[in-house]
Amino acid sequence: MSPLFKLTFAAGAAVLALGAQAQAFPAPGKTITLIVPFSAGGPTDKVARDLAEALRKPLGGATIVIDNAAGAGSTIGTAKAFRAPPDGYTLLVTHVGMATTPALYRKLPYVVDEFEFAGLINEVPMVVVGKPTLEANNFKELTAWIAQNKGKVNMANAGLGSASHLCGLMLQQALKTEMTTVPYKGTAPAMTDLMGGQVDFMCDQTTNTTSQVEGKKIKAYAVSTPKRLTQPAVYKDLPTLDEAGLKGFNVSIWHGLYAPKGTPAAIVKTLNDALKVALKDPDFIKKEEGLGAIVVNDARANSAEHKKFVQAEVAKWGPVIKAAGQYAD
Repeated sequence: MSPLFKLTFAAGAAVLALGAQAQAFPAPGKTITLIVPFSAGGPTDKVARDLAEALRKPLGGATIVIDNAAGAGSTIGTAKAFRAPPDGYTLLVTHVGMATTPALYRKLPYVVDEFEFAGLINEVPMVVVGKPTLEANNFKELTAWIAQNKGKVNMANAGLGSASHLCGLMLQQALKTEMTTVPYKGTAPAMTDLMGGQVDFMCDQTTNTTSQVEGKKIKAYAVSTPKRLTQPAVYKDLPTLDEAGLKGFNVSIWHGLYAPKGTPAAIVKTLNDALKVALKDPDFIKKEEGLGAIVVNDARANSAEHKKFVQAEVAKWGPVIKAAGQYAD
């Protein structure tokens, strides 16, 4: 056998092997694991579990399980996914932390750009909410109240790197004012103190605030998205922060699907195709709307656009976090 024939034969065999691997994915009886770098029961966990249900059918009825690998501001679970075998059977579902950890942590055990991007899932709007006894009844009155009480205003968040912490940083920058920030170990204790009046206000995900706003246990002032919300109905009359005078303000907590570096392109495409079907699943959409989330229906559901979006978010959040001088390590 000539050297040229051997080389041609080997190349052809490699192509056939890759094609067989892609065609077999997911193989019958093989389980797909979605790593969630947060605790069970939280917003990201809920999104991942709803997504797992919606992905099963387009992935041929595959068994999909959740692995909650929480800790260190999502970096433990994200690193676990980064180190996983690149075969499509271990994936990552995470939120905006994918774009903020590069600035929050000076040393990361993974490289964001080296993941394979399988598509954006949803966006969760943020809403500025205040304690029930706050004198301000709209955002204009809130900004006036903040100005009048300079040095006395405190703003809660769910901990360094949390959605509420990030939105709070952006809000202070947009308002050109500094407030006393009160970090909590999670949203639940922060919300409890907000309802009790121990803290003045916070900016958090609609997934965490809707029931309290509906129950009139806290006040809602404005939403963080460029467009007003139509769902949940309790927010439909709220202005956007852009409308309220903070031009260009746009903060949402998005979730995406990722595979380890080196996962074959054909498998990533299979995952992306399945995700696009899941994003049109009426049950999935209904569940996400119930959380106050908006299912992605634009180009960011594609792998390449998903990656571009995350890179833009890294560029957006980096200066905000660095200006605050707050690091998680």
